[in-house]
Amino acid sequence: MNFTIDLGQAVQALTDMLDLVGVEHACHGKRVGLMALSCGRALGMEEPELGDLFHAGLLHDCGVSSTQTHHYLVTELDWKDADEHCVTGSGLLSRFVPLAHLAPVIRYHHTHWDALTTLDLPEPVARWANLIYLVDRADALMAPFYERPDFLLARYSVRKQINALRATFFDPELVDLFMDLSNSEAFWLALETRHLIRFMWERAEIGRLIPVSFMDLKQLALIFAQIVDAKSPYTMEHSLATARLARFLAERAGLPPETCEKIEVAGLLHDLGKLQVPDEILEKPGSLTGEERAIIQRHSFETYQILRGIQGLEDITLWAASHHETLDGQGYPFHRSGAELTLEMRIIAVADVFQAMAQRRPYRNSLPPQQILDILQTFVQHRRLDEAVVSLVAGHLNRCWRLATGQKANDANENSRRRLVQSARSMGEGNRLHNTKA
Repeated sequence: MNFTIDLGQAVQALTDMLDLVGVEHACHGKRVGLMALSCGRALGMEEPELGDLFHAGLLHDCGVSSTQTHHYLVTELDWKDADEHCVTGSGLLSRFVPLAHLAPVIRYHHTHWDALTTLDLPEPVARWANLIYLVDRADALMAPFYERPDFLLARYSVRKQINALRATFFDPELVDLFMDLSNSEAFWLALETRHLIRFMWERAEIGRLIPVSFMDLKQLALIFAQIVDAKSPYTMEHSLATARLARFLAERAGLPPETCEKIEVAGLLHDLGKLQVPDEILEKPGSLTGEERAIIQRHSFETYQILRGIQGLEDITLWAASHHETLDGQGYPFHRSGAELTLEMRIIAVADVFQAMAQRRPYRNSLPPQQILDILQTFVQHRRLDEAVVSLVAGHLNRCWRLATGQKANDANENSRRRLVQSARSMGEGNRLHNTKA
């Protein structure tokens, strides 16, 4: 099974997802991408090299999942362990062939120029990495001022700070280039959100269609999934395990092989919007407030918005974004019900809930297989989950547990007897999970 996707659309989706991490400081990657593109043009670069530099700017922080880490990115010029997200991001991109050549640039985009010059790196890698670093720090310095009507006044301080770091943090020649370009008001005004969004739409017209195999598409989906799953220790591998379980259930339901593969990809992508949820909500040990639930309930629609721009993935997008819809029409975000929910949507919904209950969360321990099944059957009675799909789980309960957790069900059952006395309480926790944190 082969696909043809627009590489720019895929990168746009990735950067839209990464913007969610910022919460209050969104569009950081887009601004860095635009500034890098402006510098590349001034250096005389042309397409497709310009496009690669632009993509490097958009994706430079793809190793960042935590809102706390993102806070450092936009509030601190430099900090201890700043290099960690560079290593993570480089590792992610290196696994997707169409973007793998950008991995070294991402790896060194927080390395000071005086250190870069001592490394055995190709000259273009060192210069591109340092250029991304320069405009990245310029945007971080400007971040507190963008929403102010007089934000242009801040450019004087930003330029002064960047210039003071020549030959240490940044290549002197790149600093000179930046100082020349950033002297213009237009350079900074283009970074305002309304102008930036318009530019992104215009830039999207410069497409680069590439054929990708299913394995390449799956690898791209894995990048998305690993960024999301890294957000919290309580969600680690949730997307990967949900995808495995969803594919298994699809196979047992007798769906065609191609459909099963696409369901697996949808499982990998279903929680992209959760990057917008602040860390403290995902890791809250107690009950959620109404306001916190409202924030969490945004995530499946955000998933839809991120993916809908990638042509050719329309069905995968709908399946992924519908994992919190319920048969009674009381799910979210679209309130689909009954026949509107395809079998693929129903399978992913069951897989998501099963895995979430099998995984330890801040407000409870992992639930044992039989207890999970009991809760799923209660959801069937209340017309939240599909009976036929839950029956497939019942017929392969131990296998579903292993796919969801990587553990042996029998071992889990040995440790679960004491928890079963709290069945009623856990049933309530399961209900909360289905409606909020699953």
